[in-house]
Amino acid sequence: MTEDEAVDEELLTIGAFAARARLSAKALRLYDRLGLLVPARVDEASGYRYYRAEQVERARTVALLRQLDMPLARVAEVAGAPDGAAAADRLAAYWADVETRVAGQRALAEYLRGRLSGRSSGMSEKFVVETVDVPERVVVAETRHVLADELPVWIGSALGRLETAARECGGVTAPPFVVYHAEVSPESDGPAEACVPVGDEAAARAWLAREGRTRATSVRVEPAQRLAFTRITKAQVAHPQILAAFEAVEEWIARAGLEQAGPCREVYFADWEAAGAGDPVCDVAFPVR
Repeated sequence: MTEDEAVDEELLTIGAFAARARLSAKALRLYDRLGLLVPARVDEASGYRYYRAEQVERARTVALLRQLDMPLARVAEVAGAPDGAAAADRLAAYWADVETRVAGQRALAEYLRGRLSGRSSGMSEKFVVETVDVPERVVVAETRHVLADELPVWIGSALGRLETAARECGGVTAPPFVVYHAEVSPESDGPAEACVPVGDEAAARAWLAREGRTRATSVRVEPAQRLAFTRITKAQVAHPQILAAFEAVEEWIARAGLEQAGPCREVYFADWEAAGAGDPVCDVAFPVR
């Protein structure tokens, strides 16, 4: 018996391995291409893949993770963990993300059932709408086309950059806000505009000239206006609660005989990181006349 024959006796063909792992040969070839399950040997002449029996456990683990609808990139993270405890932690983190997403989808489905059936979901009735007069103010701003899943990260980073810039522009003079010039959703990318009111217009324009427009930054004067708004908690910023908040303000505006005078906005007046789920953090607002 040659050395190669001895090696071959220790290996399983892709068909035999697929049967043991309860996977298809097609799946095994995909996992190989993605680096999730690399064959122990590939014949240079024929291209046939061979696997060791001890790889069956990894193959079954990968298959089970895929049954959780886990994206292949996350499967690679779990399967590539240095030990079982780390793999379990990575799986737990993924599943926590899934449960958060499903909870949001469940609430959105209930909200949509109410709308489609013509009955009230009760969500919009929870919001108290008021008006406030806002004076003219200078803002430094950053505009971006952004999809809904990118929005939270972008808002935090954009407002952070603008608040840093505000130190050179007379300081922050009012709560920062985000203006939605068009719909932001999983399919529509706005644009959205992050704004921070500042105290010195000349200094702000000098900052803009010095820093350039690499991030679609701008300086503008926000006119004096009246806002119709409702105050929401940190938990209510999530979908679909925030959708209901916007609709509650729109319905109130119509009942009050007013007109929308500009794009909707979110005004962030609290420390987001320090706030608890039930703490007020944001005003959902529309300019009105």
